[in-house]
Amino acid sequence: MSDLLPDHLIDGYKSFLEKRLPGERQLFRELAQQGQHPKTMVIACCDSRTAPETLFDSAPGDIFVVRNVANLVPPYEPDGEYHSTSAALEFAVNSLKVEHVVVLGHGNCGGIHAALSPAVEPLSPGDFIGKWMSLLDPAVRAVGANELMTGRERQSALERIAIRYSIKNLRSFPFVAALEAEGKIAIHGAWVDISSGELWAMDPGSGDFSKMIDE
Repeated sequence: MSDLLPDHLIDGYKSFLEKRLPGERQLFRELAQQGQHPKTMVIACCDSRTAPETLFDSAPGDIFVVRNVANLVPPYEPDGEYHSTSAALEFAVNSLKVEHVVVLGHGNCGGIHAALSPAVEPLSPGDFIGKWMSLLDPAVRAVGANELMTGRERQSALERIAIRYSIKNLRSFPFVAALEAEGKIAIHGAWVDISSGELWAMDPGSGDFSKMIDE
């Protein structure tokens, strides 16, 4: 076992050097020299099962990705605190000039489960995850109070509500709202079923989700 990096990461890097890098060496050189110019930003969950680059079969430099617990976008609050997602959004929109922002949720999200089950250790209300997920408190109370829904239905519903919530918060950022009004940026919502690989996209008008491709 290596003391520097886990063995599986070293093995993966060796595979990258042998199989992928030779075919993309020129692309990496161009990206290093010319910088990145992605047209799309994806705000995704940090869940290890839902990598946007894999889902969209993207090459290096294609998409600008920020990942956090439950793919949430906080409201615009320039209060001097640390705002990683807000900073990434600002960079993507104002510096990289992305044309699309996609909020990508997924099934079986641990953050959403924690929001619906706040007493479950170690995801208690007093920890970092509990505080982060409190952004969804109004929706959590509404969904959690519906006794006609099963636990799985509540989970799925909140996963999609969280996407709509984040899109609403995206539009609270003045620079995003201004560019969207000018038709220079488009905002999208999507949800992926990690068990089947099905991708569902949100209708910008109704907020409903529909499967993108029928196999």
